Amino acid sequence: MSDYHQEETLGKAYDSNLMKRLLGYARPYWKAILFCIILLIFIAGVELARPYFMQVAIDEHINVYDRPLYVYDEKVEEDAVYFENRYYSIEEIGDPVDKAQLLRIDGEIFLIHQYLGNVDLSEDVRFLDDERIEYLGEEVEARLLNDDEIRDFRARDISSLYRIGIIFFGLIFSAFFLNYLQVYILNYYSNQIIYNIRQQLFSHVENMSLQFFDKNPVGRLVTRITNDTETLHQMYTDVLVNLFKDIFILLGVVIVMLVMSFRLALLSFLVLPVLLLSSYLFRMKVREAYRDVRLRLARINSYLSENFTGMKTIHTFKREVQQFTQFNKINEELLAANKREVFIFAVYRPSMEIIRSLGIAIIIWYGGGQVVQGNIQFGILFAFVNYIKQFFQPINNLTEKYNILQSSMASSERIFKLLDTESTIENPENPKPLQNFSGNIEFKNVWFAYNDEDWVLKDVSFKIRPGESIAFVGATGAGKSSIINLMARFYDIQKGEILIDGVNIKDLSISDLRENIGIVLQDVFMFAGDIKGNISLNNPEISKDKVTEIARYVNLHRFIDRLPGKYDEPVMERGATLSAGQKQLLAFARALAFDPKVLVLDEATSNIDTETEELIQDAMEKMIRGKTTIAIAHRLSTIQSCDKIIVLHKGRIKEMGNHNELLNLKGMYHNLYQLQYKDTL
Repeated sequence: MSDYHQEETLGKAYDSNLMKRLLGYARPYWKAILFCIILLIFIAGVELARPYFMQVAIDEHINVYDRPLYVYDEKVEEDAVYFENRYYSIEEIGDPVDKAQLLRIDGEIFLIHQYLGNVDLSEDVRFLDDERIEYLGEEVEARLLNDDEIRDFRARDISSLYRIGIIFFGLIFSAFFLNYLQVYILNYYSNQIIYNIRQQLFSHVENMSLQFFDKNPVGRLVTRITNDTETLHQMYTDVLVNLFKDIFILLGVVIVMLVMSFRLALLSFLVLPVLLLSSYLFRMKVREAYRDVRLRLARINSYLSENFTGMKTIHTFKREVQQFTQFNKINEELLAANKREVFIFAVYRPSMEIIRSLGIAIIIWYGGGQVVQGNIQFGILFAFVNYIKQFFQPINNLTEKYNILQSSMASSERIFKLLDTESTIENPENPKPLQNFSGNIEFKNVWFAYNDEDWVLKDVSFKIRPGESIAFVGATGAGKSSIINLMARFYDIQKGEILIDGVNIKDLSISDLRENIGIVLQDVFMFAGDIKGNISLNNPEISKDKVTEIARYVNLHRFIDRLPGKYDEPVMERGATLSAGQKQLLAFARALAFDPKVLVLDEATSNIDTETEELIQDAMEKMIRGKTTIAIAHRLSTIQSCDKIIVLHKGRIKEMGNHNELLNLKGMYHNLYQLQYKDTL
């Protein structure tokens, strides 16, 4: 059993060893990642600066009616306002002769000739006339200002607000530009990382032995290379770098709030215990829900892959209703798991919103009172409301990043388990060169089993000389196809030796071995593409002229020439639009295109109609010239001209000789021959 074959498991939420391996893929791009982190520092700074500038605009340039004006007889600064023979400045420079204050009463602006401080206009102040107001029952000298005079007094504030507006617009534009740059760079290199992982996965799976594919569902392997790598993409983009932004903003918000108002900041943090408890409970629940979703998703992928591959069988035996019922059951389980996950998120997110609103309510309750009492300015309260919103966003993000990280750990565990699964067929460290390949093949006391000691071949020995044509016959399960699989090292034997030109095939390079052996299987696999590509397998060294020549050689050209696209005619997946005979002819052309020294025909004519068989028989003699040919067939008519026929029974060689010799033995071959030709004998 393969170590890789297992149920979907979630694994630990964080694994340092897995993370170290994941970071190894990012190491070549560390400069770009570091640049993104630096950009995030600036982005966090920009986002933190916006509420601060709003506070400055409100407290220093909008809400100015509780601000003192310092009165001087002489001009003390450039921006001082000259009014009625005196200079008014918002800055205290030296010793002023008096203090004044602007005050809005019933929509009119007055210059009060003394500083009243934070005034409750609803109770403390009453308008008398253009030169007097009443404050706490006493008359105070005041001056009603016209529009021009108001502009003079507010000119500095207006110009400052213009500057703040420009700065604010610059911050918004900078945030947009920096975010665009950071997202683009991060996603560009994250996609490159995932590209490299997919390349490594595909290359690794390609080089696995057939035994691995026997025990691992195709749907699950496809999930590894697609879904799991896409989950890692989220980790590299949303967690690896953007985690720093959330941390920067959290720390920045805490520091700014403590600097602005220590007491108000501490009150804002009262909701933290509730917040942390909610996040912990959510994390525990969503982990279970997420594990269930991944398990159900893996099952449905495997089921779909299996059913789509076997659709012909389903239609043949009218199993559509039963298969749909089974799919519906699995689909309902996935739906239920998704509903549980959605329910947890549906409870968590409003809960976070309630906690955030509670924090804002505390700020408004306490901070509002402090504003009324004049202990803090309104702009600070406004900034705190914005900062508390910014404070909760990174916490929500961190919770979601935990889910992504958890998902990534599970996906990376499965990916690395696949990558760490070694092929049972390994290349030798120092392969012996295969020079002047002649095709001399020898099996010496070979024992082989697919599982443990359930022997398929038992002490099999035979020799095939260069240029010989050999055929294997026997009942189903006798071990005929296994011999072919072993010869090309699709599987390795447990006992004995297989020699090519006197060299053990385990000492040869797998690529050297297989490029000299051409195999035509009974079940021909066609790739989506075109006719030409399926013959040459997109090998650039095989020209179109050579493809055409080979097609003529195996009597295939006439069929191709009738197609609308000729050699460029599209081929659907698995050759769905081709007949069994046409696919077999294409398989012959494909094998010959690579000019192998050994040609193996694994029951290659079993699905051929009589007319097509005649075409193949016509080409067979030309195909085997100068090549060692090995044929496996149930139809004895296709192998009667072979130099040697080997009869297998239950994994052992029972008879060996040519057609006439075996008939004269009156043994198993004679019995098979009589069964097939009893009507003509």
